[in-house]
Amino acid sequence: MEITIYNRTNQDVSEFEVLFQKISKQAEKVLKKSNCSISVTFCRSKTIHQINRQYRDKDQPTDVISFAMMDHDDIQVEDIFDLGDIFINIDYARKQAKQYQHSYQREIGFLFTHGLLHCFGYDHMNPEDEKKMIALQQKIIDPIMPRV
Repeated sequence: MEITIYNRTNQDVSEFEVLFQKISKQAEKVLKKSNCSISVTFCRSKTIHQINRQYRDKDQPTDVISFAMMDHDDIQVEDIFDLGDIFINIDYARKQAKQYQHSYQREIGFLFTHGLLHCFGYDHMNPEDEKKMIALQQKIIDPIMPRV
């Protein structure tokens, strides 16, 4: 998977490029999809708050926002397919890593996986879909970053 990373923070996020490549390879294997590209933007709470308000009509920050290009039924495998964009809030990632008692790296990896699944067309709007998405998240990230 081709991954383009943008950093809108003052922190070094270069360590996550290798992690994202590992997660994306596992996702392609689990989901049986390939030849995809995605962009990931690291940002702070203020920026993601503005994005959330503008595009989702929610006046609050959040941990991750995804903008999928199409739903998963439309994804092609013969050409490189642009899945969309993921925005990861590093402020929430730090807070949630402490809350869930795992590493900051695992939280960033989880948020990337979660956003990636949204870009592949998965959602958690009802209990059945949520259960499916949680199972996929675990199949993708747990082999790479086991829960500790």
